[in-house]
Amino acid sequence: MPIYLDRHDMPNEITAEHVAEMHQMDLKCQHEFGCRGFTYWFDEKRKSGFCLIEAPDKESIKRMHDKAHGGVPSQIIEVDESFLESFLGRIVDPEKAKNTKLNIINDPAFRTLMVISIKDSSFGKNKINIDLLPDINETICKTIEQFEGRLVENKSTNFLISFVSVSNAIMCALEVKSKFKKHVEEQTKGLISLNIGLNCGVPVTERESIFEDTISLAERMCDVANGVIVASSEVNTLYEIENVNASIDKGIINILNPTEETFLNKLMDFTEKTWNKTDFRVDDFGVNLGFSKSQLYRKLKSLTGKSPNEFIKEYRLEKAISLLDKQEANISEIAFETGFNSPSYFSKCFQETYGILPSDYAR
Repeated sequence: MPIYLDRHDMPNEITAEHVAEMHQMDLKCQHEFGCRGFTYWFDEKRKSGFCLIEAPDKESIKRMHDKAHGGVPSQIIEVDESFLESFLGRIVDPEKAKNTKLNIINDPAFRTLMVISIKDSSFGKNKINIDLLPDINETICKTIEQFEGRLVENKSTNFLISFVSVSNAIMCALEVKSKFKKHVEEQTKGLISLNIGLNCGVPVTERESIFEDTISLAERMCDVANGVIVASSEVNTLYEIENVNASIDKGIINILNPTEETFLNKLMDFTEKTWNKTDFRVDDFGVNLGFSKSQLYRKLKSLTGKSPNEFIKEYRLEKAISLLDKQEANISEIAFETGFNSPSYFSKCFQETYGILPSDYAR
């Protein structure tokens, strides 16, 4: 049977003891609906609860909760239990809560997530760059462990990490950056680069996947926003709370404000829908995002360090590299598939950006 994680938004008067009682009520009647509760998370500060349940479908979970205590969840998503454990650290009740009368768990599911992206622009010109990747991978994994991070995904050049403490996430990011700069950037003269995005949130929102909102913004900050380490405004706020109003060094970490985060999400939502259309024009950005040409230029330049023309061109070229790596289409097909009007213009842009023709790269 599938496994689900649901979300309950609690009234202010609800305590951890109340939630433990509700969980016990669920367990008493769960068999009537073919459900099996594994565990739950409760955040007394944010008044949010999350239940991990094996069930035939979402409706069975709603009916079980409704009969048990009337607390129907606001959202339910299907999850992979091993993936969920990587984020939250457990899929059963914590040891400290076992063998107690109510099994009271006051354990938030709120997490700070880190996305790390490594890009190698050597294109085989310097084999040592490729040979360095295993050592880079090992160093990053050891640093994550040092700061109590949980490695959710490791795709060799892309990492997703979960932290309970926002302070540990910040310190880990700074340490990864420091080690990378010392051992890699100087040795490869910048041909291998690393970016980090930091965001925080809860596992279940209106999206279909676990932590989808949080991951999406972290990835976008990592890939698009200007800065080696980029963090959300909420990460900054929580860091100051954890460290008695001590501030993150803005000279080292780029902190986005809420307006910039909203703009980034709107920008990327629109870009992801239109980037491969050959009739796309830069003016379409302003029309769809609600900005004049000059406003768009200033906002985009401030956020990404690129003009609108540079931004869409580089976005398309990165997509083209992925297609070239797959070797499933020729240069002309890839040019049109990535929104370029002609193969010759695509080759010109590719060479200007990367110093190599796409045909040579493909070989």
